[in-house]
Amino acid sequence: MYSTRGPDADQWQPRYAARTAGMRASEVRRLFAMADRQDVVSLAGGMPNVEALPFDALATLTADLLIERGRHALQYGSAQGDPDLRDRICEVMTIEGITACPDDVVVTVGSQQGLDMLARIFLDPGDIVLAEGPTYLTAIGTFTAYQARVVHVPMDGAGLIPEALAETITRLRPTGRVQLLYTVPTFHNPSGVTLSPARRAQVLDICRRAGVLVVEDNPYGLLAFDGEPVRALRADSPDGVIYLGSFSKTFAPGMRVGWVVAPPAVREKLVRAMESAILSHSMFTQLMVERYLATQPWLPQLKVFRDMYRERCQAMVTALGESMPPGTRWTEPGGGFFVWVTLPPGIDASAMLARALASGVAYVPGAGFYADGGGHGALRLSYCYPPPERIRTAVARLAAVIREESAATDRVPSSSVC
Repeated sequence: MYSTRGPDADQWQPRYAARTAGMRASEVRRLFAMADRQDVVSLAGGMPNVEALPFDALATLTADLLIERGRHALQYGSAQGDPDLRDRICEVMTIEGITACPDDVVVTVGSQQGLDMLARIFLDPGDIVLAEGPTYLTAIGTFTAYQARVVHVPMDGAGLIPEALAETITRLRPTGRVQLLYTVPTFHNPSGVTLSPARRAQVLDICRRAGVLVVEDNPYGLLAFDGEPVRALRADSPDGVIYLGSFSKTFAPGMRVGWVVAPPAVREKLVRAMESAILSHSMFTQLMVERYLATQPWLPQLKVFRDMYRERCQAMVTALGESMPPGTRWTEPGGGFFVWVTLPPGIDASAMLARALASGVAYVPGAGFYADGGGHGALRLSYCYPPPERIRTAVARLAAVIREESAATDRVPSSSVC
């Protein structure tokens, strides 16, 4: 017999665990559903452009893997991950200055699972997690699902502000355990900015003295447009930083392969948590990534990605400069996927979204990147997926929407643009 209850009625509500109250719906997932139309250019989701991958070579690699190691690739594995892949991961991390051995690495189903496992083993209800304001929206959902309090620390064009971090730790200490600093220090999601070298040393020192563990989420670190990769926080503080890495942005998100690098005691807790969560990883995807790193020119391929994203970022930044009304400000990233736009005073990005979608452009409202109700006057734009001409079209549409929104509310924007 079918239920006649409405879609909002939930007969199971009294039975849910209390922690489910902290589960947040993904703003990006909602936008994927709304913006799945040919007439909408989506600048919302941070989808890597996998069209740049060498598909013929990958097809051959897949066939060879199944022929040569199929019995192993299609069997159970360990919760820590394939040893050969962990060895390759250590080689990849040397590019960012990290020295580690395969035993230090725990393979995860994307870096997102690593974040969830860390929350599981470190956070009790009421514990405090510090994070940049704004921060990665799914991290907020992860921490709040474990009933932690997410408290934002201000940032500017040089990243997290150390003085604000120290003041926040001191202020919060009497109110609960300040367990973690969660940070995306390189090509930050959502702002695109990078923590300066001087501030990196300050942040590590503040957290070391305060006994706060740093969780460094670094999916974009190898996607610098120019110059050498930025040195990871983990490289300068092996005992004070847990590092999250991913092949989603540098290879393919469909592989769902990431990793955590942690001190030995934490690593053992992670492996036990992984065993209870998934028993073992997909050996097939792990061996695919390992063989890709072993047999394919992945560093030249990384340059293909960097050049492509540089071109798209430049198209977006140039279009913003040509189209946006006075009072609009935006970041200019040196790598990664995102630009953070601050709207003229008085405009609410969440309220404006329906008008933008009707005009054929999608973005993520800034409020999704705050746990405390902030961010309504900002939005995130992603340049990684659409081609440059579509980016220019989308930015022009968005600029027109902002002008319409200003006119509709009878506001006069300020005159400064940066």
